[in-house]
Amino acid sequence: MRILSGIQPSGAFHIGNYFGMMEPSIRLQDEGEAYYFIADYHALTTVQDGETLRQNCFEAALDFLACGLDPVKSVFFRHSAVPEVTELSWLLSTVTPMGLLQRCHSYKDKVDKGITPSHGLFAYPVLMAADILIYDSDIVPVGKDQKQHVEVTRDIAIKMNEIFGEGLLKLPKPQIRESMAKVTGLDGQKMSKSYGNTIDIFGAEKQLRKKIMKIKTDSVEVDHPKDPEASIIYELYQLFANESEVEAMANDFRNGGVGYGDFKKRLWEAYWEYFAPMRARREELLANRDHVDEVLKQGAERARELATGVLGRVRHAMGL
Repeated sequence: MRILSGIQPSGAFHIGNYFGMMEPSIRLQDEGEAYYFIADYHALTTVQDGETLRQNCFEAALDFLACGLDPVKSVFFRHSAVPEVTELSWLLSTVTPMGLLQRCHSYKDKVDKGITPSHGLFAYPVLMAADILIYDSDIVPVGKDQKQHVEVTRDIAIKMNEIFGEGLLKLPKPQIRESMAKVTGLDGQKMSKSYGNTIDIFGAEKQLRKKIMKIKTDSVEVDHPKDPEASIIYELYQLFANESEVEAMANDFRNGGVGYGDFKKRLWEAYWEYFAPMRARREELLANRDHVDEVLKQGAERARELATGVLGRVRHAMGL
């Protein structure tokens, strides 16, 4: 089973990135042949400063490795280090119906958020299809909001197979982890940089603590019972605490006598302790930048070897 996933280098990763993509990907390293990439080609639709993009890519690699990605178990690389994917994207675009792209919600969503419309933004799903298909991927772990992209990839692959020969491209399947498909932000919306409601995985202790202590709550008095299921604090706490700790917090909510300030402190302590080993690992990696660069270089070499074979198969079928 070959697993494929990518993450955009759009700045500091937050816990939504971690539980939504990074942590599931790290666990899947032991369940199949994993290919993970830093999607810098995709990032060009929003990050248009070269130095910023280079730094973001390095930070992304650093964070992913610190969180447990093992370059021995998986193939880890920068998107742009495998240029074959852009050629496959063009080949796929020659058979991709306009209507298929016009129905994709991601373009509309991003434009609504203020991102400047461009051909790259509109054709984003075709490049994503190439990302998946060029490695003969079997499984693509995604959140609910990304499921459509895998469906579009399957539609494009089916079209290619109908025209140029059955079995030319493998049909991937999405794998959705319902429990972690969406992490709630500090304001109750989905956690996202665009909403300014994130908790970073790594960062300055004082600033991160202040963020958590500023989580908005209702006006229920300390002595009164509260509903844990209606609390962002409780929802986030479940990500970091063990079963008995979660149960204890839920009981304290329902029984009353504990204020939101105390609950926030518990959340802070659980969050800070959860990422402590990863912070230590990150410091080690930061002191050895050459190692990070070498991991990406070796990953790209392995990825290109596979991508070249798949692209050659498609080129031959299409008459090139």
